[in-house]
Amino acid sequence: MSQPDSFLDEVTEEVRRDQMIAFLRRNAVWIVAVVLLVVGGAGFLEWQKAKTRAEAQARGDALYAALQAEDPAARLEALNALGAEGAEAAALLDIARANAALGAGDRAQALALLEEVASRGAASEALRNVARLKYAAAGAGTADPAAREDMLLPMLADGHPLRAAALEQRALIRLEQGDAAAAVADLSAIANDETAPDALRSRAEQVIAIISADEAADG
Repeated sequence: MSQPDSFLDEVTEEVRRDQMIAFLRRNAVWIVAVVLLVVGGAGFLEWQKAKTRAEAQARGDALYAALQAEDPAARLEALNALGAEGAEAAALLDIARANAALGAGDRAQALALLEEVASRGAASEALRNVARLKYAAAGAGTADPAAREDMLLPMLADGHPLRAAALEQRALIRLEQGDAAAAVADLSAIANDETAPDALRSRAEQVIAIISADEAADG
């Protein structure tokens, strides 16, 4: 590089440096404010994340403590005092409340909670199905049999993972109504379903045998 070119580069660099210094001096306050905002914002986000984690942990600890209460009435009281963050947590909490209400003998509250969860669009289908099955089972002798069967309809489709459980509940409802033939049809569908859990298939076969024995004795 020639000396004139080298000198020109040095002058250009000095000019750039002077311009940068002048810019910093003119805008020092704003630059510092932006830096503090960025750094402070990152710190706030980390603090917010930590706060959220701590709150979630506290809610989990409170739920665990409530579920440990041996007396169902005390458990229900503790659960009723809790809040939930999000649709899934709220659905889980209401199902836990329904279980406690059943244990405390408050079937009406339990059924109301389960019915509400079953129809709650914001909850996942999995939790809604849990509520539907529990409603059908807990409503024996109390809830309208047709309403209990309607709860089971979403799970009765071929290939549904809870089809066998729903068929079992429908069979029990039909037995309550005195329709042994319809109950045996549902139980036979479970017993012949190789994808159904072994426990359900075995139980279905046992109930079929009991029904057959009763019919033979009556005959």
